[in-house]
Amino acid sequence: MPLSPRVPELAALDVLVSVARLGSMGAAGREHGLSQQAVSARIRSAERLLGIRVFDRATTGVTPTYEGGLVLEWAAGTLAAAEELASGISALRGEREANLTVAASMTIAEYLVPGWTVTMRRKNPTVVTSVRLLNSTDVAAQVLAGEADLGFVEGPDVPAGLHAREVARDELVVVVPPGHPWASAAPITPIELARTPLIQREFGSGTRNTLENAVPGCVNPLLELTSCTAVKAAVVAGNAPAVVSSLAVAADLTDGRLVSVEVQGLRLPRRLLAVWSADRGLRGPARDFLDIAAG
Repeated sequence: MPLSPRVPELAALDVLVSVARLGSMGAAGREHGLSQQAVSARIRSAERLLGIRVFDRATTGVTPTYEGGLVLEWAAGTLAAAEELASGISALRGEREANLTVAASMTIAEYLVPGWTVTMRRKNPTVVTSVRLLNSTDVAAQVLAGEADLGFVEGPDVPAGLHAREVARDELVVVVPPGHPWASAAPITPIELARTPLIQREFGSGTRNTLENAVPGCVNPLLELTSCTAVKAAVVAGNAPAVVSSLAVAADLTDGRLVSVEVQGLRLPRRLLAVWSADRGLRGPARDFLDIAAG
């Protein structure tokens, strides 16, 4: 079918996603080997093509708009599918000696996996690494089914049939925009948090599982989204609270785009885990990738 003229090229989508993940055009430029001016030009061109403002600009950096957060969420899925297509074509052409399929939860995929894949490519240039972006529940299911060689999850539990190794630590934080009443209030109580409709990740995500295990009886979400980028954009646009990974909001808290809210007596630390099949074990490129992630 004919492709809509509103769809940017993959290279432009890649730059957009990098800017959102890193929080600045300069950092994205360094990752892609482009000048900040070239990154800015690509963003403006993509926004004109989309007919949507993807980012709000400020002297402290860039923040996705609500509409931009949704575009970035879809773009990340498109890029993952394109990488899988490229891996398959390379395998058919016999250009590579090995393929590696990694399934990663959204937070880990957005903020940790890109650096690991760059290191993997440098150390093992003949290996094509395909990354699938899923929630933690689906990651575990794919590894158990043999559809992924290695997985990365955020949830507190490891399903039977999987081995696990800690690769990083994280903590969930409650965040609001600066104009929200919680931003300048005294610490809230866990009961107040549970009774407040939040902008949440989807059911099955490690972030949501961790919150619901620690704070039982949470009311239904105000809005459900499937990526950290989209959640952050919705928090700002809707002046509503969310519970998100500290990895996802470190730059936003430093720059003042979001404010962290203290909850009395509540901490939400969690381990970020690599998981693999207990039956099939771990070897070759998968073992190399795990060593990079755990290093």
